[in-house]
Amino acid sequence: MMWSPLPTANTQGAALGANPVPLAAGAEDRLSEIALRRSQRGTVDVATTAEALFALKPEYDRLSVLCGNTLPFALHEWHVAWWNHLAKTGSRVRDELRIHTVRDDRGECVAIVPFVSTRRQIGAFRTESLALLGSDPNFTEIRCPLVVPGAERLAADAVARRLDDQATWDWVDWSGIGRPFGEALDGHAPLQWRRPVLDYVLDLAPTWEAFHARLKRNIRESLRHCYNSLKRDGLTFELEVAQSRDAVRNALHLFVSLHAMRAQLTGTIAHPDRFASLTSRGFLFDVCDRLAARGVARILVLKIRGCVVAVRIAFVVGEQIYFYYSGFDPRWAKYSVSTTILAESIKYAIEQKLTAANLSTGTDVSKTRWGARLVVFAEATQPRPRLRSRAMHAAYLQLRGNSMVRQAAWLTTLRRTLPSRTLA
Repeated sequence: MMWSPLPTANTQGAALGANPVPLAAGAEDRLSEIALRRSQRGTVDVATTAEALFALKPEYDRLSVLCGNTLPFALHEWHVAWWNHLAKTGSRVRDELRIHTVRDDRGECVAIVPFVSTRRQIGAFRTESLALLGSDPNFTEIRCPLVVPGAERLAADAVARRLDDQATWDWVDWSGIGRPFGEALDGHAPLQWRRPVLDYVLDLAPTWEAFHARLKRNIRESLRHCYNSLKRDGLTFELEVAQSRDAVRNALHLFVSLHAMRAQLTGTIAHPDRFASLTSRGFLFDVCDRLAARGVARILVLKIRGCVVAVRIAFVVGEQIYFYYSGFDPRWAKYSVSTTILAESIKYAIEQKLTAANLSTGTDVSKTRWGARLVVFAEATQPRPRLRSRAMHAAYLQLRGNSMVRQAAWLTTLRRTLPSRTLA
């Protein structure tokens, strides 16, 4: 099968990027050592319990360094919090852990492919699919395996062979896979490429002045308006950065309130309240607490005359800051406080000697006007090569409304009852 052109873009080094971020000191020598003694056939262990996942933290942390990972979503803390709060345990939709760790002939872990098995059933209709951990309503923005550079084919072959031995799954939804990994998978069962995840990353300069000088004229004018409008009205601002566990926890309460206020704003682009449910807030507080303990979480708080007007969640992984969800008080919208807090947050990142700022996924003017570079994360589905699995996958897509064929009324009704991953 001809290789799809989609997986050729940079995936940030978290999994299989064409242009990975710089590795930590000593990591290149370590990679060379691993490459010299790499086996042609790896072995796979599968963790199926929360206890087994928790015990994998040393392997996660080691691979994160070797891969040059810059994504919070690939960290062990994110996966533990996700499983604790977002895994489905009902009779119609049920998740089970399938964390695949690949080892070479010396027993060295060279890849973690964090699968979750999801079983769905309505009457006689039953399917089992595998996907990388993080299939949720808009919390885990990017999913990818952790694979040591140079071990892509080894890892893909080992995982594919292990999946061949597991008789129950019908299809696999792959995310964040690059060319060598994908080609190896495609040799076992053809991949069906889906719309990729688009991410936007700003390369930072050593100083704010140097960074500002290379911005496009429209964003420079927007920044000038933000700061001048405050100055004209005699208003001063300050940016506070919550980093300790207690400070992060307290700042998250401010975020939840302002994020909800932003969602209620009308007459502009709609921004749903992603953390309206108890489940979603429980996950947010847990994952940020775990990442604060690791020194990764940052809550950026913009104040004007001591009043909190905007809040942004961010994560610092490696030499990159990832800007997550935000919120602001609509009463201060005329001062463009959302733009101001992002600008001040970028200043903070530059002061911390970080090299890049990830503006998160999704294409909109709030990202593209900064001149960020596009990073593509490939997505593919791999149905099991047997008639029943292909039929079940096709039926699932039809019921989920993904077919281009006009649906009959009875099929539309059935689709509405299909178990989904929405939060209660």
